Amino acid sequence: MTGFLFHDVIFGPVRSRRLGLSLGINLLPIHSKYCSFNCIYCECGWTPENMNIVPELPSRELVSQYLEYRLKELVEEDHVPDVLTYAGNGEPTMHPEFAGIVDDTLALRDKYMPGVKVAVLSNASMVGKPSVFNALLKLDCNIQKLDAGHEKLFLLINNPVLPVKFNNLIGDLTKFKGKVILQSMFLRGSYKGEVIDNTTSAEVDEWLQHLAVIRPSSVMIYPVSRATPVHNLEKIAIFELEVIAKRVRELGIEATVYN
Repeated sequence: MTGFLFHDVIFGPVRSRRLGLSLGINLLPIHSKYCSFNCIYCECGWTPENMNIVPELPSRELVSQYLEYRLKELVEEDHVPDVLTYAGNGEPTMHPEFAGIVDDTLALRDKYMPGVKVAVLSNASMVGKPSVFNALLKLDCNIQKLDAGHEKLFLLINNPVLPVKFNNLIGDLTKFKGKVILQSMFLRGSYKGEVIDNTTSAEVDEWLQHLAVIRPSSVMIYPVSRATPVHNLEKIAIFELEVIAKRVRELGIEATVYN
């Protein structure tokens, strides 16, 4: 499976199940995936094996030029999105100029679309980098991933291709002091001969323990909804996800289930 890729730096607006009408900003290559994780459910397919070769990424200047052009166009069409979202073909915070791009985006947003939110969909692998962390704090919707409650399951589901320690990731998320939204994918299946099910009571218990420490502003809970690289993954029923969401709310944390 090659996966679904975005072939533009600026794409959409597209209808997002979590964010509404979203104008996408793809800081990754337009013809391949570039990511620190190799999640078994990623709609973009598998991450290339050789991550030592850094592909050509759109420059800060190019992103700014394309974004400004598209914002002007959308204002003229009276088609203003709800949110500008760093997403696309991998992990946006891996871009070496991510912090500067955030500053440019916020300035352009304020000029052309004041009130529109700026968001990121990230896997949290780069939060330990100070420039990335500080840039993420500036965003309206700092959305980071947490799919597992312990190292073994994290390695199976998110399958990092760069060195990422689960405990370090939890520590980095805690440093946001609540200015973070967590997105969590729940699924069942198998990979590399291992049964995977992060919906069991024991697995959810461990995941909730981390939520109690991180104290995110909210949690987005969702199932598999698109084709995945591992073909035997099961889409979890909404009523099961609502049970998990109820347990999050019992911690005093807002939780929303998306189909």
